[in-house]
Amino acid sequence: MTGVAVGVAAALALAACGGGGTDSNTDSSTGGTAVAAFDAANGKVFNPSEKKGGTLKMAISSDWDSVDPGDTYYGLSWNLARLYTRSLTMFKVGPGKTSSELTGDLAEGLGTPSDGGKTWTYKLRQGLKYEDGTAITSKDVEYAVSRSLEKATLVNGPTYFNDFLDLKGYKGPYSSKGQDNPAIDTPDDRTIVFHLNKPFGGFDYFAQIPATAPVPAAKDTGAKYKEHVVSSGPYKFESYEAGKGFKLVRNDQWDQSTDPNRKALPDGYDVTIGANADDIDNQIIDGSLDVDIAGTGVQPAALSRVLGQPDIKERADNPLSARLNYTSINPNVPALKNIECRKAVEYAADRTTYQTAYGGPQAGGEIATGLLPPQIPGFQKLDVWSAGADNKGDLDKAKAALQACGSPNGFETNIAYRAERPKEKATAEALQQSLARVGIKLTLKPFPTGDYFALYAGKPSYRNTNNLGLMVNSWGADWNDGFGFLSQIVDGRVIRDTGGSSNLSVNIPEVNSMVDQAIAETDTAKRDALWGQIDKRVMEEAVILPGVWAKQVTVRSKNTTNVFVNDAYGQYDYLSMGVQ
Repeated sequence: MTGVAVGVAAALALAACGGGGTDSNTDSSTGGTAVAAFDAANGKVFNPSEKKGGTLKMAISSDWDSVDPGDTYYGLSWNLARLYTRSLTMFKVGPGKTSSELTGDLAEGLGTPSDGGKTWTYKLRQGLKYEDGTAITSKDVEYAVSRSLEKATLVNGPTYFNDFLDLKGYKGPYSSKGQDNPAIDTPDDRTIVFHLNKPFGGFDYFAQIPATAPVPAAKDTGAKYKEHVVSSGPYKFESYEAGKGFKLVRNDQWDQSTDPNRKALPDGYDVTIGANADDIDNQIIDGSLDVDIAGTGVQPAALSRVLGQPDIKERADNPLSARLNYTSINPNVPALKNIECRKAVEYAADRTTYQTAYGGPQAGGEIATGLLPPQIPGFQKLDVWSAGADNKGDLDKAKAALQACGSPNGFETNIAYRAERPKEKATAEALQQSLARVGIKLTLKPFPTGDYFALYAGKPSYRNTNNLGLMVNSWGADWNDGFGFLSQIVDGRVIRDTGGSSNLSVNIPEVNSMVDQAIAETDTAKRDALWGQIDKRVMEEAVILPGVWAKQVTVRSKNTTNVFVNDAYGQYDYLSMGVQ
């Protein structure tokens, strides 16, 4: 899932949150605790409470892509959209592995597959309403999914429905006016049926995308719909100012009896856009702000303070994200066509300096041995190319591999990275130093972030003719299963000659076939195992050097209750939180 770009810097005064009422801050049923401690909200609930009331104060330093559920692709936005929208399915609200499990939301349960996984049927709950009291029907969900196909208008969202629905040329309600979507049937007001162009066993993950949140056709204003999204969740928009912020208040038409997943504890949410990133950290630490929506951890300026002061560290968490920071090894440049030369890179790399480049064990991440992060089903601890007991590389094996590939004295190639990302530059420099130990000479090649994939590292003709043998890269899961993490970085068919793909080095016919097999498998356990096998097979080809599974240091506000990290989003779960 695409990450957040930290951008606009504008120091803003953010008011403290208010609350009301009383309640006990203990709840044995959640396995939670109110005792402050480092990592107390990682895998468990910190400060559990059922108290309602108050306003959660939230901020982000960058702009928002869109609050329109059909036009958003940031994990932070998908997390927050669950406050004012309801999709067909959703991730469960609970700590640890619970938050990566799917359950019914608008739908009574998960989908029912038929036709070998090419058809998926959902039944909506009874009594669902919009903020104006109008009944929500299956036709509203069909319309929402159909409008999300219109990428010329709604440019930000993923293309999964475009790619997998059997559309037969249908483009969406704006482009194909007057036509019905042939890929979706609504035989009655509570039933919706999706027809796919090929079997896909994980369609329930598609069903949790905000694009399945209902949209009333009569109130759709296209690109301007974000100015007033019609709520189907427990909160609705009181105000919205593009680039500045918005406020959510209770939706009195939301019925708790139709929604077993949301407790809706706060009275509202106050979101500020474009705050200064360092100010956000300072205000969470002093309690005048509750949540940094970016969810990517504190800035470097605050890190030593957070980890160095016991009274602040006890309010910090150190979760592992479903993100891999890694380096692609290009098998299409002369020096790396031979797998033995690629093996030399794997063996010679010092994984500890890679980890240091990203911030060390706590702020940077855990040294990776494969592609799948540990919280993705199908994960297995791999050791295909051992980095030695100290993770500093196995130089003897690296030299033997160089001998086997006909380059006993090493070789030269270039390493690409995004110029505006200091951690990627540090990674390139670390690899330059560690590979030089066996004679592999790297020349650093920085490229602009905005065009890194479109014109440079992501464009096959450019990377191959400009000797980009290594390319620093990073990838986060769209959701926590093998397809959500691996499909866009290991399937060779997503590579485009025109550029733009995140897959910079993997095009293995056997892996492509394995991907098809995993996609079609409707048995979850079997499907997860297949993705684990794909991970191992890619590693065996030495076309990716895994670096670190990302970690971050985040801080809990003094004012929040029911705080835990949602594994599916890699950040605090907004649905759970309350106010002291």
